Amino acid sequence: MKTIDPNQLLAQLNWRYATKQFDPDRKISASDWTTLEEALRLTPSSFGLQPWKFIIVTDPAVRAKLRPASWNQSQITDASHLVVLAAKTGFGETDIDAHIAHLAKAQGSAASALAPLRGAMAGAIQRMDEATRNAWTRNQVYIALGNLLTSAALLGIDACPMEGFDRAQYDEILGLSKQDLSSAVIATLGYRSAADKYAGAPKVRFPREQTFVRI
Repeated sequence: MKTIDPNQLLAQLNWRYATKQFDPDRKISASDWTTLEEALRLTPSSFGLQPWKFIIVTDPAVRAKLRPASWNQSQITDASHLVVLAAKTGFGETDIDAHIAHLAKAQGSAASALAPLRGAMAGAIQRMDEATRNAWTRNQVYIALGNLLTSAALLGIDACPMEGFDRAQYDEILGLSKQDLSSAVIATLGYRSAADKYAGAPKVRFPREQTFVRI
């Protein structure tokens, strides 16, 4: 069942861009932000394991500390909201057991009934070495980033995905390592400044015939 007009979807995706200048005086409403948080929570992940945390940085003092660790990009302090999407490090069977317990509770079943699923999850994780496992959790975070950007666009909210930051400094400032987390990517959200020259720039994408392979 269609719940959104296809033209509206494409219009919003063409409207969005990686916002370079935010209007510091415009803030996302509490209700819209709650919707975006719920959209993030609903992001799909491999096995449904959700190997991430989303750190919403609202303290101006903390954001001021993060700005120099972000190549001094103004979005860090000017945007309405800053989200640090962090991947779990050392992901293992304890995390799987926590997911299985939560899943059993949600389904009203015994955790033992989910033993085959747990075995499949554990087997997949055990076959990865530490570097591969950390790369896997980081890749999962990017699914959440894409979901956040699209959700924001559909609400008419500007966003900028950002990899231009020092992950080690972010982890230290936010105390992420102590929580077995590692910053993967960040996103700033709010409303574009009228002075942002990039707002009217043409959307540059390769044509369909260079993008899709049909077999």
